[in-house]
Amino acid sequence: MVEAEGPFDARSEIPDAIDPVAADLPAAGLAALIHGATIAERLRAAAQAIDGRLVFTTSFGLEDQLIAHHILTEKLPIEIVTLDTGRLFPSTYTLWQETEERYGVRIRSYHPDAEAVAAMVADAGINGFYHSKDARIACCTVRKVAPLGRALAGAAAWVTGLRADQSGQRAAVALAAWDAERALVKLAPLHDWTRDRVAAEVEALGVPVNPLHARGFLSIGCEPCTRALRPGEPERAGRWWWESDEAKECGLHVGADGRLVRSKAA
Repeated sequence: MVEAEGPFDARSEIPDAIDPVAADLPAAGLAALIHGATIAERLRAAAQAIDGRLVFTTSFGLEDQLIAHHILTEKLPIEIVTLDTGRLFPSTYTLWQETEERYGVRIRSYHPDAEAVAAMVADAGINGFYHSKDARIACCTVRKVAPLGRALAGAAAWVTGLRADQSGQRAAVALAAWDAERALVKLAPLHDWTRDRVAAEVEALGVPVNPLHARGFLSIGCEPCTRALRPGEPERAGRWWWESDEAKECGLHVGADGRLVRSKAA
């Protein structure tokens, strides 16, 4: 088991005008602390090392279900929240309820602002995201990115289910990185796991999963924006499949410069 030497404020010693290299140092230190540990040990070490509120955002995908299992069975002080866009698959809502019943918890949900949704639909149409990438990004911003901002308000760390092999865009995902835009440590305890390894662990532990995975939906988002994969397609090809851009991201993990938030040091 990896033990943290003592709590530290991940935001301490960071200058007001954040230098990218300096800002990554606390996260890199945490990465060194928990490198090579099991998921449970990584999560426990992070909870012990980081002084402040830790938030895990789940979309009830395979990786998220595994992380939630360890948080809940280990009774770790990490808050689990979800972003309810209002357009999820019925099976996702069913799994949400099943997960709450299985572990005896209530998972707090954050929703898009109703007025913002109404304005967006009035401007682009209910499914305007099919006709323009700008409209799709606007929809993701209203339904996901804005609620995420409320979910992470005041948090010291954000736990995610990102894996480095999910896509070329995510290849440099770090175990721990300083997210300067949100001023918190961003953790990816499964960053060096493969999907097959995650699936095997989920099966071994009996973790509830979305039945859509067995039907070829490896990455599951909103229902209108997700399809099953065709043979040979990469893992995230079923997301926003009508777009030619290979960088399949909704904006949750992308900084103001349009690039994935990551850390070179970790």
